[in-house]
Amino acid sequence: MESRLVSQASEATRTELSKTSVGKAAEVERLIAGTVESMGFDIVRVMLSGDRRARLQIMAERRGGAGMRVEDCAQLSRAVAAVLEVEDPIAGAYELEVSSPGLDRPLTRLSDFDRFAGFEAKLETDRPIDGRRRWRGRLLGIAGESVRLESEDGEVEVPFHDLVKAKLVLNDELLSAASSAEDQLQI
Repeated sequence: MESRLVSQASEATRTELSKTSVGKAAEVERLIAGTVESMGFDIVRVMLSGDRRARLQIMAERRGGAGMRVEDCAQLSRAVAAVLEVEDPIAGAYELEVSSPGLDRPLTRLSDFDRFAGFEAKLETDRPIDGRRRWRGRLLGIAGESVRLESEDGEVEVPFHDLVKAKLVLNDELLSAASSAEDQLQI
């Protein structure tokens, strides 16, 4: 699995490290990125799953931190479906699902780890770091291209390119922050 991906979505304006998609899903992301961004959204993750009936999941968020509404998902779904109908990158039938990332969102861009510093997260790497592949703790932001995390064993820096999964942990603190800062910080 390719562990370093550069977001194709707005490569002309930024080259942020991200892990928003791999394989066929990365091809789909490249095809839809311009449309998604022109509508004021950022792609959080694109995933293709399923054996018999494929499911294409596109997670997106409004640029600038505004919350995603059901209408936003529907509008994005129609626009993405039109692009995919023309380009036809997936053989056979598939189900298209467009959603917001939710509170316990995946952390797919290096900047996410700064944006959500102070919150608890789970990380998983593709190789052991200090003898471990799974980490849980409070995000401390980034240092270069590494994620800083305060775990039960102390502070650790995990290279972003070694991450295979990362997500916020749904807990009372996250729920409280989401409800009290709904207009200021979109989680």
